[in-house]
Amino acid sequence: MAGMPIKDVIIKEDAPRSLMLEKHIEYIVSYQSKKEDYEYIMTEYLRMSGMYWGLTAMDLMNSLDRMNKQEVLEFVKECQHDCGGFGASVHHDPHLLYTLSAIQILILYNCIELIDVERAVGYVQSLQLEDGSFQGDKWGEVDTRFSFCAIACLCLLGRLEAVDIKKATDFVLSCMNFDGGFGCRPGSESHSGQIYCCLGFLSLVNGLDHVNVDMLGWFLCERQLPSGGLNGRPEKLPDVCYSWWVLASLKMLGRLHWINKDKLIKFILACQDEETGGFADRPGDMVDPFHTLFGITGLSLMGSDERIKTVNPIFCMPQHVIDKLGIHLQLL
Repeated sequence: MAGMPIKDVIIKEDAPRSLMLEKHIEYIVSYQSKKEDYEYIMTEYLRMSGMYWGLTAMDLMNSLDRMNKQEVLEFVKECQHDCGGFGASVHHDPHLLYTLSAIQILILYNCIELIDVERAVGYVQSLQLEDGSFQGDKWGEVDTRFSFCAIACLCLLGRLEAVDIKKATDFVLSCMNFDGGFGCRPGSESHSGQIYCCLGFLSLVNGLDHVNVDMLGWFLCERQLPSGGLNGRPEKLPDVCYSWWVLASLKMLGRLHWINKDKLIKFILACQDEETGGFADRPGDMVDPFHTLFGITGLSLMGSDERIKTVNPIFCMPQHVIDKLGIHLQLL
């Protein structure tokens, strides 16, 4: 009896085979002048993270100086609430996701002093629950993504002691599954995005020794499909963003060599738009800043193009920025 057909994509013979770096730079730069466009307006609800994606990509492509630094910093300052957290945009409710993006942007520009750091620390602190988990905001959703965001924020600010690390670690470990992976809460399905968050968390608190490295490494390398692309969990299509979630996780585990780099590079490059620049989730789809960042970071992790700076596998920021902060990271 024939097995289930594998969900995958076919890369066309005329797909891009080389990195069009200048086009990607122009693609990100063009967002500064598209504030009246429908796409720009409809993404207001994630603006802070969108800016982080674009700015980080530009820094990795050695072109951060082409962005309007003053405009960016003014926007970030305006988004901090009295509680210390940051919203996705001005007048949007604060959330841990956007608080991390805001802090990452300020660290990128070496301008963290522009905000009230103590209030930001207090906001993160206020979201930890008795079981060690973190809410994303005051409305109460719990997810291991928020555990990572909280600890990443505090680590970048040099204030890890502000929360209960032991309880936070116990909660993350309670989300580990039989396959070695992690879900969003205890008992939830393993997913590459959640695995990245949990490994990133454990790296920051020196807890990677709790992980079954080979079992989890196997789960992650099995995400590679015949096209070379990676998916987030079984029976899903490949997506350029998993070039980050999966590869960064394998990097933390010391198992990056367990995937076929040449095939993955071919898949990533095939997701470029030769006319506009930018990367899509899959070949032939619409490009966006999210997938553009993770296409670039995936290539950086594999060292496939010397024009791209080295990316840090935990913070998804240029390594030189993290080096300046002197942050200790556990990598296996």
